[in-house]
Amino acid sequence: MVEPVGNQYVVARPVYSENLFGEEYEKVHRYHKTFLDHLSCSSQKCKRIALSLLPITSWLPAYRFKEWMLSDIVSGVSTGLVAVLQGLAFALLANVPPSYGLYTAFFPVIIYFFFGTSRHISVGPFPVLSLMVGDLVTRLVPDDLGNSTLTNVSSIDEQKVMVAASITVLAGIFQLVLGILQVGFIVIYLSQSLISGFTTAAAIHIVVSQLKFMLQLKVPGFGGPLALIYSIFEQIEKTNIADLVTSLIILVIVFVVKEINERFKAKLPAPIPIELIVTVIAAGISYACNFKDKFKVDVVGKLEQGFQAPVAPDINVFQSSVGDGFSIAIVGFAIAFSVAKVYSIKHDYLIDGNQELIAFGLSNIVGGSFKGFAASTSLSRTGVQESTGGKTQIAGFLSAIIVMIVILAIGFLLEPLQKSVLAALALGNLKGMLMQFREVGILWRKDRYDCMIWLVTFVAAILLGLDLGLAAAVGFELLTVVFRTQFPNCTLLANVGRSNIYKNRKDYADIYEPDGVKIFRCSAPVFFANMEYFKDKLIKAVGFNPLRVLRKRNKALRKIRKMLKKGELQVTPKGFISTVNGIPESDEELDNNKIEELDQPTNMADLPMQIDWNSDLPPNIRVPRIDIHSIILDFSAVTFLDVSAMRTLKEFIRIDVDIYIVGVHDGFLDKLERCVFFDEELKTSMFFLTIHDAVLHILMKRDMATSPKFQPIKGSYDHYIINTDGELRSREHTVSHSLLFLLFNTFLPEFKHQ
Repeated sequence: MVEPVGNQYVVARPVYSENLFGEEYEKVHRYHKTFLDHLSCSSQKCKRIALSLLPITSWLPAYRFKEWMLSDIVSGVSTGLVAVLQGLAFALLANVPPSYGLYTAFFPVIIYFFFGTSRHISVGPFPVLSLMVGDLVTRLVPDDLGNSTLTNVSSIDEQKVMVAASITVLAGIFQLVLGILQVGFIVIYLSQSLISGFTTAAAIHIVVSQLKFMLQLKVPGFGGPLALIYSIFEQIEKTNIADLVTSLIILVIVFVVKEINERFKAKLPAPIPIELIVTVIAAGISYACNFKDKFKVDVVGKLEQGFQAPVAPDINVFQSSVGDGFSIAIVGFAIAFSVAKVYSIKHDYLIDGNQELIAFGLSNIVGGSFKGFAASTSLSRTGVQESTGGKTQIAGFLSAIIVMIVILAIGFLLEPLQKSVLAALALGNLKGMLMQFREVGILWRKDRYDCMIWLVTFVAAILLGLDLGLAAAVGFELLTVVFRTQFPNCTLLANVGRSNIYKNRKDYADIYEPDGVKIFRCSAPVFFANMEYFKDKLIKAVGFNPLRVLRKRNKALRKIRKMLKKGELQVTPKGFISTVNGIPESDEELDNNKIEELDQPTNMADLPMQIDWNSDLPPNIRVPRIDIHSIILDFSAVTFLDVSAMRTLKEFIRIDVDIYIVGVHDGFLDKLERCVFFDEELKTSMFFLTIHDAVLHILMKRDMATSPKFQPIKGSYDHYIINTDGELRSREHTVSHSLLFLLFNTFLPEFKHQ
């Protein structure tokens, strides 16, 4: 029972081992579903699955037209205008003609409208994915700079579009399969530190890749940031000054206005659509002043009106880019799911990771079939959709309608727009990703492992490329998990405050440690990989190696038997007396015997007396003294434990050191019994509920027969009063009248004894 006493509490209960607790409180049998149960399909289950596959059927009937429609219209128009410009800009990252970026801003949005579970993210092109697609496109379809005829350029562009579309379909297939297999949890292997380092490195890639458009230089291929910078410096004298000046002006304006939007977002009814404003002005000036002919600037050019017929993906691209497709699929889903989770928490609704995989998989398959490139979600575009009042994916659907209007009717107005303007707009969206450099110092103070993950991910993505860099980063991240479990934090505990609280003995001055008892805590799983580390830490904590002690004792028994047989040793009530001064056998001679025999429990059945290994032994026989009789292993932080690792405990038991294990999770004992773990040496009685239960059990076991410290309560032999003269004592405190009777009856035998 638990009784409150001011800000303290009094607990009166038996000392519980796992066996005693199991006998007193019977477990409720729970039915666990089998594989066949999951395969069975009732009508309700089929309906639930159908509704989950089409989330629109659950939220659209509950749509509040009067309250939400106007907000969604405003949000949809604003987001659609931004999506048009980002589609054109990010198409340059994908190394395809700008018009194909509009397809990426249209088809995935329509598909996600029906299958997605997030109400606020804006689906479409994302700079990191666009760059990953562009890297593959450049690798498979290098620019033919030698022959720049119109026919060759058109043919190369078609090949680039085909490669981008094929890799998008492949990434969509990966996402769809992962969603069907219900492995949406895969995103947990991409930690926040890894994603931050990866996107920061991708931002560096984007900055360098856009320099060729800002300077209008013909750079052959894209072999990484360093190679591209070297190629740019080789041709720096060929820079188009008009493009450079235009892009710098646009970049400064965009950064300044975005900073204004950020600082005054609470006062502004909606963010200033600076991308739209500068695009309209730049396109108008370029058309009016004829920049294309006058300054030889590179412009967007002809935008094909209408939609093109869907095409089948190129199987050859599939075969040569499986790794790239998987990387694009994982990165795209990880970014989108992270953003969706932020807004779902903010607006209090649930999202389904597996359904998100299916939604993005279908979006990319359809988008790639219509010659779009990989889609995810843009942080800035999603921010516009949410901040302008978007309530549901109706806003996303309306943004797709705006993109469709541009594709079908007014796309020609953007034809005189300089590509350097699009490059500047792409860079203007990178501020958030570039500012992630500030996280390095924060991570170093918070967690060195997370900081190393960030740095390794960033460097690997810069030097190896985004695809191989991501693979290397994931490998390093998993390696850190191995390191954390390989070298767990192990500590010795002691009683603090003479209560049932046990803490690291190094952290407190007022501690109590029972004589001959060591309390050892391991804060990680114990399994084959860290079993030796765990054993070494335990040996260091207790101060002796149990296997070495066991072998020394067995060697000593051999010598004692030989000396008794030869009459060189006599047994007296006070111990052994040697009758000769013989020369002992060397350890080398003893070690020539079978080592397995030395590892068996000591057997003194044939001796005339039991040997106390801590007392005086015959001359020339030396065995390490062991002052510890009990070891308590706190496994409350051990999430799983390899049964083979538990065999190490037998070495302690064989030298008469009792082992007690406390705090194991539910079902652990059942697992050990299924593994036939218990025998004559390892028994279920070694398991206790808490450290304090084990400590009290040890004190009662060793002192109850000879010490007046323990007096049984009248009528009960599993409740004890502990009065250890400054060791485990009852603290003085004021109690309520309702407890006086209980405490008087509890302590009355102790008073009578005194």
